[in-house]
Amino acid sequence: MLDTLQSGNNTQHLWEIAAGLGLGLLAITGLIVYLMRKSFQSRREEYHGESGENSPRTENASAFMTASMQGVIQQLREQEKELERLHKIEKERAEQTERLSEEVTRNMPAGLVVVNATGIISSSNPAAEQVLGIRGLGFRRYSEALGAASELTKLLAECLATGKIFRREEVEHVPPAGDTRHLGVTISPIQRGEGKISGAICLLTDLTELAALQQRMQLKENLAALGELSAGIAHEFKNALATISGYAQLIPEASPSESADYARRIVEQTRNITHVVAEFLKYARPLEIPDERVELEEVVQRAVAEVAQALPQVKIECKGAFGDVAGDEGLIRQALLNLARNAAEACAAADGGGRVVVRGEVIEGEEAGAQRITVADNGPGIAAEALPKLFRPFFTTKTNGTGLGLAVVQKIILQHGGQVEVRNCPEGGAAFIVTLPLQRGVAEAVESKQERI
Repeated sequence: MLDTLQSGNNTQHLWEIAAGLGLGLLAITGLIVYLMRKSFQSRREEYHGESGENSPRTENASAFMTASMQGVIQQLREQEKELERLHKIEKERAEQTERLSEEVTRNMPAGLVVVNATGIISSSNPAAEQVLGIRGLGFRRYSEALGAASELTKLLAECLATGKIFRREEVEHVPPAGDTRHLGVTISPIQRGEGKISGAICLLTDLTELAALQQRMQLKENLAALGELSAGIAHEFKNALATISGYAQLIPEASPSESADYARRIVEQTRNITHVVAEFLKYARPLEIPDERVELEEVVQRAVAEVAQALPQVKIECKGAFGDVAGDEGLIRQALLNLARNAAEACAAADGGGRVVVRGEVIEGEEAGAQRITVADNGPGIAAEALPKLFRPFFTTKTNGTGLGLAVVQKIILQHGGQVEVRNCPEGGAAFIVTLPLQRGVAEAVESKQERI
């Protein structure tokens, strides 16, 4: 279709050239006639001056005019032949380009569907029919061919109505055969003139096999994670049970004071097991996140105060700006408290004293924006080989750690629609960066809060 438009433009361009040449020849003809008339008038005056007669030599003038007009006509015929030759060349070139375009479209591996402004499929290639599982797409209404309720139909309708471009979208499509297919879709509008939408181009790729492969890989990853979890729980229980069993065997032969000490240690190991189970349940259970307003500044200040009270030898301070997010205040406080406590414990033995900075930054966005919270310390940092494993359950670098704290932090942040990452600072120490989406209408809330103050 695009090549046909190009061919029409080339033909129009040739006719414009022809019109220009015709006007030029008419101007030349007029000039020749004007010069002939002047020459005829001059000869007439000379004739009258020499002979004194009143009648001119009309036969010679008529012959001269006829010969001149024949020369002009001959030139026009030659120009017409040249135009016909050029038109033939352009026509052959347009036909060759159109054939090449049709061959490329027909043999391209991706599906191509072109829909005009009235919703009719004006063009499609065999790959599109194969991907969609539909034969004879041409000159059918796209909503009828693809299904009025299909996701692909909705995307095409929105593109035709608003001109929105969809890049690398993934949709599900159910062909007449009934097997569900996963398609990769890119849709862009065809615009002409003053932004007027005259159609849409849709590129299709079958991702069904890739989606199945990704599901199998995800299943393997889930099974591997489950194996690691099971191994971690078994290791913690094995150590605790071995300790409990050892002390229990010593109690019958021990003195009353020793028996009391053994009993105390058994209770301590039991509490450790209970703590491991509780932490694991926090990680394993699904979280129900309410859509409540959480004022981050207050939550951060409380977490900082608690860590400062538990580790007074570490200087911890809060800087920057904090907005409001939607979620569970208790869970967010638990995640930030865990990060601040880990940072303080990591730098407690630093030369010159430990220092932790909790910095907030509000990132403006097209919609609600985001809140970034960085928890940085001046400790020894994190070993390079430990960085990729840091959020895995039961992986820990602490002597008495369970390895579930950071895993729970990551789960809480992800459940709130955010992300958490860790990196070593160039000047030393480590930094955990939490990003959370801001609640809608935060600007109004902040303004009203400032007015109250």
